[in-house]
Amino acid sequence: MFGAERTRSLLGPADPARAAAVTRPPVSARDLIDRAGEAEPTTNHRRVRPTRRLVLTAGTMAVAAGAVAVLQPFGGATPDTADVPAAAPGSVLVPVAYQFASEAPPAGPQLRALAGKLVGTGYDNRGGRYMYHHTKLWGDPVMTSSDGRHHVAFADETKVWQAADGTGNQVTVQLEPQYPDQESRDYWQRNPWTRPGVAGTPAPASVPLPPRDLTPLPTDRSQLRDLLKVVHGAGAVSKEVSTVYGRYVVPRQTRAEILRVLADVPGFRWRGQVTDRAGRKGVAVTFDDREHDAQSLLIFDPKTGELLAHERLTLAPVRISSYQVILDTAWTDRIG
Repeated sequence: MFGAERTRSLLGPADPARAAAVTRPPVSARDLIDRAGEAEPTTNHRRVRPTRRLVLTAGTMAVAAGAVAVLQPFGGATPDTADVPAAAPGSVLVPVAYQFASEAPPAGPQLRALAGKLVGTGYDNRGGRYMYHHTKLWGDPVMTSSDGRHHVAFADETKVWQAADGTGNQVTVQLEPQYPDQESRDYWQRNPWTRPGVAGTPAPASVPLPPRDLTPLPTDRSQLRDLLKVVHGAGAVSKEVSTVYGRYVVPRQTRAEILRVLADVPGFRWRGQVTDRAGRKGVAVTFDDREHDAQSLLIFDPKTGELLAHERLTLAPVRISSYQVILDTAWTDRIG
């Protein structure tokens, strides 16, 4: 896969858009995939498959099995699970062990207990014209060297203000690429003409969002089960939970109901205390999708029940993942 800068370098003066500024699309790749999935007819017998983005362009590689991945500057000491720094530019992925790395118990009892003791968060009992979300996404897409041995994952940071009619604004900033290991990092540093990214910090790409009819978030458990595609199993549910929290401002009662829905879905295992890539403490559940040799990870705030992070980890032939953190959620009447 070629990055924009490498493509422009190869075309040189023949590039008809050489002087043009390329902006981000008004809708992210993840949202486009979600929309396509919503429009796709389904049956009770449809096999669940990972999204195309996760299969073909998933990014940052994990170093060890059964681990929550965090990022730190290459060459630093392995972080302690109790104090993990946020991702740094040009960093290399290192693993942080789950509390229950092996023989993890079923997640149902722990999820029900968490649902029963949730506390409020800043946006509960508030309102506004726009739903605001601040996220970071690693692993969309990944670039692989011609010999297939060296990988680099793209990353971006996005802020979205979206009203009930779909209109609003999206600001996206391209972040420094991430590397799975020292060898990959050294390879891309030695080959600057192929290295993705541009010098300096790219300007934020701000684009208006087109109108779109957003279905109100249901509160009834039966309707939530339908929204989360429970009939298709834990792999599909993991993806839909991530979509819901990245699209809506979820009130406390609905957060509790989502946890109870997850508790009834077979296959989720309790991984206990973990730290996400933003350095926040959480509790995690995973689902091993053996049919597709992949694992889904969901990290929740242990007090409010909010979703902090979602990872889709492909276990073979190489361990690569798409990892998103939700840094902030709010109601607001203003954009910016």
